[in-house]
Amino acid sequence: MAGGSFGPTGVAKERAEQYQGKVTSYVIIACLVAAIGGAIFGYDIGVSGGVTSMDEFLEEFFKTVYDKKKQAHESNYCKYDDQGLAAFTSSLYLAGLVSTLAASPITRNYGRRASIVCGGISFLVGAALNAGAVNLPMLLAGRILLGVGIGFGNQAVPLYLSEVAPTHLRGGLNMMFQLATTLGIFTANMVNYGTQQLKPWGWRLSLGLAAFPALLMTLGGYLLPETPNSLVERGLTERGRRVLEKLRGTQNVDAELQDMVDASELANSIKHPFRNILQKQHRPQLVMAVCMPMFQILTGINSILFYAPVLFQTMGFGGNASLYSSALTGAVLVLSTLISIALVDKLGRRALLISGGVQMIICQAIVSVILGLKFGDDQELSKGYSIVVVIFICLFVVAFGWSWGPLGWTIPSEIFPLEIRSAGQSITVAVNLLFTFVIAQAFLSMLCSFKFGIFLFFAGWVLVMTVFVYFLLPKTKGVPIEEMTLLWKRHWFWKKVLPEAESNNSSV
Repeated sequence: MAGGSFGPTGVAKERAEQYQGKVTSYVIIACLVAAIGGAIFGYDIGVSGGVTSMDEFLEEFFKTVYDKKKQAHESNYCKYDDQGLAAFTSSLYLAGLVSTLAASPITRNYGRRASIVCGGISFLVGAALNAGAVNLPMLLAGRILLGVGIGFGNQAVPLYLSEVAPTHLRGGLNMMFQLATTLGIFTANMVNYGTQQLKPWGWRLSLGLAAFPALLMTLGGYLLPETPNSLVERGLTERGRRVLEKLRGTQNVDAELQDMVDASELANSIKHPFRNILQKQHRPQLVMAVCMPMFQILTGINSILFYAPVLFQTMGFGGNASLYSSALTGAVLVLSTLISIALVDKLGRRALLISGGVQMIICQAIVSVILGLKFGDDQELSKGYSIVVVIFICLFVVAFGWSWGPLGWTIPSEIFPLEIRSAGQSITVAVNLLFTFVIAQAFLSMLCSFKFGIFLFFAGWVLVMTVFVYFLLPKTKGVPIEEMTLLWKRHWFWKKVLPEAESNNSSV
């Protein structure tokens, strides 16, 4: 360790006030290109629900669901309950879970760009298989390759954005990933709305168009600069300095570079980051790495986004109306993410998470009450109540879009010291994909069993996560990424959890 300038976990000397630089076109372009990885993730979330509501797709691959859908006496809540159909959606996320753990050493040892390129290539191949699928095994193989692409992309892109962005705008620029995700969802909804008219092959076009953002992501991975943090970590300090000077638009980057050098010296002394992250000194970060992505999925948002067309058809909307309604929720999600980008570095992460949580609870409770009173197994909602349900689902999506949507990715990507950053991001993505897989696989069965209570189930979880944020998440606004460890040593709860030596180092 160099002259005691950092403690056992990351940088312990505050140099933030010495950081210099401005927002350069170099930073903006790098963030925009990298964020395309989010568009891939979003496009798949959006396209899956639309395709699984198309009769031609169901008739070719899921005949039992197609037959059940046509039976008028079938329960509204249970007509799509099929484990094979759920596996089509969820298999991607199981593959992503496994691949993100494999991506961690690649991201650490070969750089963030390497994982971005690997993810793009895998997604390209998966999209081609899906578009040309002639049987269920070929369809699932394509989904698995898409999952590998998402695992690599989601592991590397948030890290890339956090490390390239200047400290005072890190929250907003990091949210480019979530903005791209929401644009991907909206684009997929609009594509589905158009391709449903192209019978019987419209679903192939919907699935195949995923290759477009994948191609952009692959090319971007080749053309982007590597992050200075990654270059310094791999011993390429001078090259890292040149990239940092371009990103900040000034040659006076000594303070920020020194933080990276200090952090990289410790990072390179850690040979087993996954083992190291389990140590008590990293307990706060580990808890956040598990809880933030878990809570993001337990808001229930993926259930609405995956199965929006199915959900709206279940409520009695016609085929066209259901896709139109899901496209509306996708558009709302994009707009609300823009609100979050504008406010996150002014109001902070905690304020957005808590306000968003309260609004989501209210909206889910209202939707549940309406469905419970006015919608049964064999009846449709009236037009008036249908409009009210769509309005409150949109208000729920708005709240998610400015809170847990972007911040569920932003906060974990910015809190880890460099020595465990790639391992921490892998855990974050793995937990996200694990719960995405579980909800995707179980939602149709849960809808059949819980009926309108499904919204109360998720509202209960939103209450839990809002309390969690209020008591356990410190303010990270404006804190340099390499000085984030200092927050936990000052927090009323986490300072009691950290080893004694950790607390003492906060005064260094």
